[in-house]
Amino acid sequence: MTSGRREQAPPSADEPSTTGRPLVYGPYEDRAGWLRGLGIALAVGGFLALSGAFADADASLGRRLAYWLPMMGIGALWGGFIARAFFPDHGGEDAPLEGMWVNCLWAALAMAVPFTGLVWTATWLVFGDQISWRGLPYLFGSVFVLSLAMTVLNTLVESRSQAMRRLRAAPPPVKPVRFLERLPPRLRGADLHAIEAEDHYLRLHTSKGQDLILMRLGDAIEELQGLEGAQVHRSWWVARAAIADVRRGDGRAVLTLVSGAEVPVSRTYAPQLRAAGWY
Repeated sequence: MTSGRREQAPPSADEPSTTGRPLVYGPYEDRAGWLRGLGIALAVGGFLALSGAFADADASLGRRLAYWLPMMGIGALWGGFIARAFFPDHGGEDAPLEGMWVNCLWAALAMAVPFTGLVWTATWLVFGDQISWRGLPYLFGSVFVLSLAMTVLNTLVESRSQAMRRLRAAPPPVKPVRFLERLPPRLRGADLHAIEAEDHYLRLHTSKGQDLILMRLGDAIEELQGLEGAQVHRSWWVARAAIADVRRGDGRAVLTLVSGAEVPVSRTYAPQLRAAGWY
């Protein structure tokens, strides 16, 4: 059956609720997100090990990997907890973009402060190089730049992931009702109450009045998919929302529309209408 008003798709049951969550974007929503963030960190760690960044150029690849991979893995976990404090609204539709980039700076700073000490200790343990106190500002600057780059990279990846999740969870768009495009200009935008067949024409009963168009009722009903209503007589189609009253007598029912028009219900369609709860 079809109606005079557009049917709305119900919200998807698979759409995750974000009410009360401390963070509204991955990788801190589920295990897959955490693994994705860890994978990014380890990939960057592998690249830094191969390039020999921040390490002794004479150190073996194995030693550089032993230095960078645990460091980046710990950084990914630490960054996850930092993100809970600095990105409470990220991923929401109303999250301000400017605030997100400012939060990236603050998050990178919060990561870099304790991580500078960790890098200083790891450099000494793995390579035997003890960075002097005078070299700490340079070390902190390097750690901050790397932390900022990782924060921005994860923010971009997870923003896209969150957008894709919302897109998949969104209800499918409602298809336009083709028949409404046939309404004469003066009836455009009106609520369709009923369609009455008159020879080769159809009389359109709407909230803005009546008019005739040249068309068969059967063809019109095919184009009314998406509107809640039904054929109630061989010459009538009625929108369910347009029914104001139902009168029964002599074994037949008569529908009274909001416009005052009365529509007979034939015995052919009566069982189907009763089963659908029309009367």
